[in-house]
Order: sequence, then structure tokens, then C-alpha cells
Amino acid sequence: MMNLIEKLENTRRLTKEEWLKVFRADEAQKEIIRQKACEIRDAVYGKTVFIRGLIEISNYCKNDCYYCGIRRSNTCASRYRLTKEEILACCREGYELGFRTFVMQGGEDGAFSDSLLCETVSEIKKNYPDCAVTLSVGEKSRKVYEAFYRAGADRYLLRHETANSAHYALLHPPELTLEKRKECLFHLKDIGFQVGCGMMIGSPYQTEEYLAEDMLFLQELQPHMVGIGPFISHKDTPFQAEENGSAEQTIFLLSLIRLMLPNVLLPATTALGTLDEMGREKAVLAGANVVMPNLSPLSVREKYMLYDNKISTGDEAAESLAHLKQRMQTIGYEIVTARGDHKSFIK
Repeated sequence: MMNLIEKLENTRRLTKEEWLKVFRADEAQKEIIRQKACEIRDAVYGKTVFIRGLIEISNYCKNDCYYCGIRRSNTCASRYRLTKEEILACCREGYELGFRTFVMQGGEDGAFSDSLLCETVSEIKKNYPDCAVTLSVGEKSRKVYEAFYRAGADRYLLRHETANSAHYALLHPPELTLEKRKECLFHLKDIGFQVGCGMMIGSPYQTEEYLAEDMLFLQELQPHMVGIGPFISHKDTPFQAEENGSAEQTIFLLSLIRLMLPNVLLPATTALGTLDEMGREKAVLAGANVVMPNLSPLSVREKYMLYDNKISTGDEAAESLAHLKQRMQTIGYEIVTARGDHKSFIK
């Protein structure tokens, strides 16, 4: 086992069969992997944790993904759509709190037009030229992605969810394909974005073989950010009765991703904090270096419910930033006011 870990540290690549062996590490081996991941992260980024201000701009979505609480078929969802002025107000508040990255995330909402999104990005960059803007609004054409980039967007998050086509088809309706999702990710990287992908851990029908394929895809894409979190069911979806993913397995995979991608920006996700009260701390102690407090208006936070019991008013909220800083200090890490770019993008 440790020979495989040494190979991963040296080459950053393993075969599918080797990944399967690594997944079966015992507790002592997992602890060694965790320590190595922290050493690598500390060597690259120091004892720092970057904050991103999350603005959930719309919970309308044209898609009908079987796991998602804002899927179009969910008639129980209370829908909303922020205006450009509301988004800019969130940025003003966030900037005063010390945020230097704003993440606009939403469903694939056709009424929130691509041109409006470009206008909003441009105004944010005009008002806060020292800040980065991240978009996470789903699959678009290359032409639209290029327009976002020209408008000033720096980063784009698009989780691939699973790198196995058969598994992807079990999680999504027929009009959505893994081929298209991957095409979007490679377009984004080619355009010049800092690109983030990621997968659900413990999603329905997932196997270790599928997870190994996820790791192979990360090796291929070489993303700048990887967002992973445990699958958590939602009561108004076809997967309402499915068992939730494992926080422990998610944390172990964070360490493996850090070993494979030393410079990666690796969030301690809200889903992880939802399953485990200490999930964010455990994630940072496993190699993560990003947290994303919520800057969305209080009136809409509980409406962006991708899964059941999503935390929306605790330490993931911007108002509790001081307490979040204290929690990170307790484990020896410091939240910093910085854009927090990937190392390859720092000029």
C-alpha cells in the first residue's frame, strides 16, 4: 500500500486497479495519507484557508436531475430569482466582511439570461477590481463561456458528479450526458478559466470502480478546483429513500485528491458540514483549504435546498464569519482575506 502512496506522490498518477487498492487502506494507512496531504497543502499554501462568498442567484432549473432538490419537477420548491441589484448588494456586504472572491451559483435558469449574467459580472469587476468572480450556472455553449470570460469571470465550477457514463445515466434524465459535461469542462479550461469539477461521494449506484474512474478523470483534466461532498437525499426527489453518503469516505478522498493535485483548491463543502458538525475542520485537517460562507439574502437561503437539512444560517453564513475564523484557529489554520487563486494563476 505505501508503495502506491509513494508512487502517487512521485508521479501523481495511478491506474484504476491501483486506485482500487488505495481505497481499501486500513485506518493506520489512512492516517499516514492524511498527514502527507496536510504536509503537501501546508508546503504549497501555508496554514491558510481561503473564503469564498457564495451567492445563490436562482433556484429555477430547466434540468430534472434525480438527486437535486431544485429539479424542475419539484413542485414543492419555493422558487426565487435574485435581481442584479440584489447580487451587487450581496457583494457590497461581502467586500466589507473581507471576501475577495464571489461565487454566483444557480440552477440552469433560462430567465436569468446569459447577457444579464455578463452585465452583473462586469459590474462586480468594475466595483471590486481586486476580487475574483466564480460562476457555477451549468452547461453552456463555448460561445457563452467565452462571453462570461470576456465579461471578467475568473473561475467556473461545473461538477461532473461521476465519470462513468452508465452511472451518469442513472443519476440524470436522458437529455443530459457525461460526454457533454466533459466537453464543457475542457472548453472552460481551454478558454482560460480556473476550472472546478467534482463528484458526489456515496451517490446511488456508486461503486468503488466508478470512484476509481473519477480519480482517473481528475488525473486527465487536471482541474484547478475539486469540490466533493457526500450525497444527501432530498425528500422531493426520486432518491428520497436512498442512504446518504459517508462523511468519513469523503474526507479520505480529499486527502487522496490533495496528494494527486498538490496545488488544487479544495473546499470543505457545506454538504460535509451538514452530515458532520465538525466536517469542515476534519476536511481542513485532511488537506482542504477553502470554505464558502453564504452571502445570499437571508430571505432565500432556505429556498436553495439541493438536499435535505442543508445548513444555511450557521457558520457557513457570512454573518458568522468571526466564529468560523475562531473554529479554524482552534485547529491551527487562519482564514485570510485574499482572492485565493490556484498557484498557476498567481502573477
